[in-house]
Amino acid sequence: RRPRSAGSSPCPGQGPEATAPAKTTGYLDAVKKQMGGVPNIIGTMAQSPAALGGFLALSGALAAGTLSTAEREQIALAVAGANECDYCASAHTVLGGRSGLAADEIGRNLQGHSTDPRMQAALRFASRIIATRGQVSDEDLSAVRGAGFSYEQVVEILANTVLNIFTNYLNHAAATEIDFPVVKTGTPAAA
Repeated sequence: RRPRSAGSSPCPGQGPEATAPAKTTGYLDAVKKQMGGVPNIIGTMAQSPAALGGFLALSGALAAGTLSTAEREQIALAVAGANECDYCASAHTVLGGRSGLAADEIGRNLQGHSTDPRMQAALRFASRIIATRGQVSDEDLSAVRGAGFSYEQVVEILANTVLNIFTNYLNHAAATEIDFPVVKTGTPAAA
């Protein structure tokens, strides 16, 4: 991973949203209202109004889908673990806890596992999406369908996986400063 160099923040002492284009003001105000502040990832994403708007639109659409908040958080945790994104592991540990996930389940999810067989199938499918760059096999599809997921839900698992890959890669590229209690992927604390 690329370490953050001294002075690489767009605006030292301020969040990355301080340098965001004026077009993002409405988005940032909505995030502040919903979350009580602007997480660094959102401030970083706000450097592109199109990227931030697209992210928020897809996130909102998926929140209105058939997967529960907890299921979406479990997918986010598994994707963060697979991509070694400490920012997303940290953020989704907090958000997963708020959605009712137990700490030990969050740790398993970061490793792509769950004690629930149905969720285990979803996380394995998400892992296969990452490992195969989306070229999943008929067996992969049969396994997730066999666990009780509808075709609609299979597409939502894929969409949530891809949305989280975007945030993982953005954090890697920007070396986003973690503004949640830090969780390191691939360590016993994330196990």
